Amino acid sequence: MNLIESKMTSLPLSDSPITVGIIGGGIAGSTIALRLAEQGINVQLFEEGKSLVNGPPICHLHAGGNLYREISDQQCLTLLTQSIDTLRVYQHTSNIRPTVIAIPCNDAGNPNDLLPRLELLQRTYQALVEHDLKNKVLGEPKDYFKLYQRSDLERLALQDNPSQPLTPDQWMIPVAKSINLDQFKYPLVMVQEYGLSVFRIAATLTLALEKLTSCHVHTSTKVTSLAEKSTGWQVSYQDATNQRHQIHVDYLVNAGGYRTGTIDDLAHIPRQRMVEFKAAYVTHWSQCDAQWPEVIFHGERGTPNGMAQLTPYPDGFFQLHGMTQDITLFKNGLVASNANSAQPQLDSSFKAKLQQHWSQQEIDQRTQRAINHMAQFVNKFDQATVGGKPLFGAQQIPGNDPTLRAADVSYSHQRYARSEIVKASSALSVADAIIEQLATLDLIPTPVPQTRENEFPVAHQLSQHDIVSYAEKIAEERGFPISLARPIGH
Repeated sequence: MNLIESKMTSLPLSDSPITVGIIGGGIAGSTIALRLAEQGINVQLFEEGKSLVNGPPICHLHAGGNLYREISDQQCLTLLTQSIDTLRVYQHTSNIRPTVIAIPCNDAGNPNDLLPRLELLQRTYQALVEHDLKNKVLGEPKDYFKLYQRSDLERLALQDNPSQPLTPDQWMIPVAKSINLDQFKYPLVMVQEYGLSVFRIAATLTLALEKLTSCHVHTSTKVTSLAEKSTGWQVSYQDATNQRHQIHVDYLVNAGGYRTGTIDDLAHIPRQRMVEFKAAYVTHWSQCDAQWPEVIFHGERGTPNGMAQLTPYPDGFFQLHGMTQDITLFKNGLVASNANSAQPQLDSSFKAKLQQHWSQQEIDQRTQRAINHMAQFVNKFDQATVGGKPLFGAQQIPGNDPTLRAADVSYSHQRYARSEIVKASSALSVADAIIEQLATLDLIPTPVPQTRENEFPVAHQLSQHDIVSYAEKIAEERGFPISLARPIGH
């Protein structure tokens, strides 16, 4: 496993002779654009939407992947290193609060089965910090996880909720006071997996790219055709005023997110993948008088007892996932590509949702189901109400394994790369791989080692105040409570 500090980076290329086209301005496409533009490479970024990073409901930094019992240890290690990487680059985008993992009595899982993986992740985090102190972004390695027996929770339940929790025990107090201790197997686990703000990521990328003259951002722009040439690709596109344009790029990156297959089809490149439509629900619990950690109640995906995920935000707002077909998952929401097209075809009802066409009735129904699902574990959560419209999107999964969580980049032609991330923290790995591929093709000078901080000087100059202010503006423009853009634990 490569240590983060030893990633490869290209020398600044203020007079870069090449142009890289990137189709898709989500977390992957925008991160790749930032990575290249920070090095002075000419970038043309095409995004069909009105703004950048407007996709699936990013809310959790998977620093170890402990939400997912079914994935391999290697995927967990990859997610750990990628998450550390993400925090070093996007320093004002995290919500610094831990995550609690609880296994209900009616679940087949055993909490002790989690321990070997947790110990492996803790050792790996310790090694990363020993290699480079700047990797210590998840707290002290010895505190990466902590176990709580029933007696611990009984003791904590007698304490008052702190106004600003600082220690693991202080974060655990509202959980201990609000759950029925008879419902769970022990121990419960607290792990240093933080929150991640999609609105502050969008703000960081937008503000940084605006400062980089080597990056040209085309929003409200649709790529209509692609033609491969001996020296790259000819990209035809239509702008917001319906004007048609063509541009030659020396290298093309397909970062289309769930629509990556449509770009493969334009390029006449076959690819097998899946797409899954999912949604999370915004609730407001006005009676809440504590700062909560995130809490994951494990369960069997797709059943009525599917995992319940409680993600806290300031001012009593909580984002809920319930991994049942009545809440986060949808019947026929997972589809696969076929021999005729690299793009899996979602039903028209999902396409309508992706265009913001939700009925208020469905918003209310599914949000209430999410509240009810959480209330079986959290006392008095049935008092929560609908707090806004859902956070939703379609997630691409390369290949045919629906449990895949750590993925990054693939290549089909010499000057064509395809971003295939499943989790936001993988975006930087894709950007690194593309930098190295450009060097392999002799399109840029050979990379030299640099630290993450030196790779992203423009992004690192942004202040937390400016990022949060812009993130609040983005949340408001998209119709979400601005509390979802505000930080926790800073």
